[in-house]
Amino acid sequence: MAIETRPSYGHPLKPASRGPGSESGLDPNAPLPGVIGAGPAMREVYRTTRQVAPSRACVLIVGETGTGKELIARAIHDLSPRSTGPYIRVNCGALTESLLESELFGHVKGSFTGAVDNRTGRFEAAHTGSIFLDEVNSTSPKLQVKLLRVLQEGEFERVGDNNTKKVDTRIVAATNRDLLDEIDVGRFREDLYYRLNVVPIYLPPLRERRDDVELLVNFFLKRYAEQNKRDMRRVHPEAMRRLREHDWPGNVRELQNYVERAVILGDGAELTVEHLPPQLRGETTPRPIRHRGTSSADFTVLTSELVRQGIRAAGPNANDLHDRVVGQVERELIQQVLQTCDRVQIKAAARLGINRNTLHKKLSEYRIDENAPAAGPPNGDGEDGHDGGRTGDAPHPYDE
Repeated sequence: MAIETRPSYGHPLKPASRGPGSESGLDPNAPLPGVIGAGPAMREVYRTTRQVAPSRACVLIVGETGTGKELIARAIHDLSPRSTGPYIRVNCGALTESLLESELFGHVKGSFTGAVDNRTGRFEAAHTGSIFLDEVNSTSPKLQVKLLRVLQEGEFERVGDNNTKKVDTRIVAATNRDLLDEIDVGRFREDLYYRLNVVPIYLPPLRERRDDVELLVNFFLKRYAEQNKRDMRRVHPEAMRRLREHDWPGNVRELQNYVERAVILGDGAELTVEHLPPQLRGETTPRPIRHRGTSSADFTVLTSELVRQGIRAAGPNANDLHDRVVGQVERELIQQVLQTCDRVQIKAAARLGINRNTLHKKLSEYRIDENAPAAGPPNGDGEDGHDGGRTGDAPHPYDE
């Protein structure tokens, strides 16, 4: 994890002298350097970033993996009065607790096996600058206590040392999980959450800003065509339509990889459907979106994704979408409610809000055995036995 001491967008950007949100007279909703997107959700990100950058406030960037959280963290630093100071980034999920503690706070010689010399930690290295803590949700309770102290007091001790060190650094943190869920299960301190979450910035997943897909595709197509000396400079309309309709579970990084692959393996001047991966050509089932926490996942978004995937799976010529989508959901609902009601139909009908005769008709219609247990019974939390969706790729923003 190399220490960066220079801005990633060329010369340091000075904060506006006329107050937050006006970067040398620029529209506060204008795109940030290196960030692609023109929709309302991204304009809100740009506006908030420019407003918070000149301040000393902690910022918590929330977004799925691949949405570009590090780009926003870097922009906050470059637009701040600290832009000429060091910018340090640490992936908290990449190291064990002991190594991360030493990485963040440093250590003294002999403090543990292998500590053959004194070492400066990342907080010291970020003095007068900014430190970006990615995957802050991965920190242990012990480290969270030390982080809280740095946030509140601006001081800490190196591992194995009793001397207190003072630092002046701006903290920007990022998470791809809902920290309130982590608090509920005891994995994250509530007091630390409120110290970090002074100004939250939500980065929307790519499926929530489909109008930006074409901008991103053309940007990456031009970049990789120039890098690889290829002639591919335009996209066939049908290929672009499929790119826009894909749900992008890997977000911008996934799209970036697909475009780069198409440029390298394809031929000709146009990116066509044949250059897209099987899941975009309809040859394999797209990977479903996996939410970080079922309790916080917005039900409207989940419903929208379910319907969209049902329509896609049915194909353009299907004329039974109601049965395919609504019917399957209703059948599953009845199965699970029957199971939780010990298959007592009076109780199940009351729970469903329908009368017993209607329930009996539904059981016949969906050929549900009234006595047999439902397949895949729910567990004690009322959720199915599958993974609750807290897995995923190690979050790294799409490159700058």
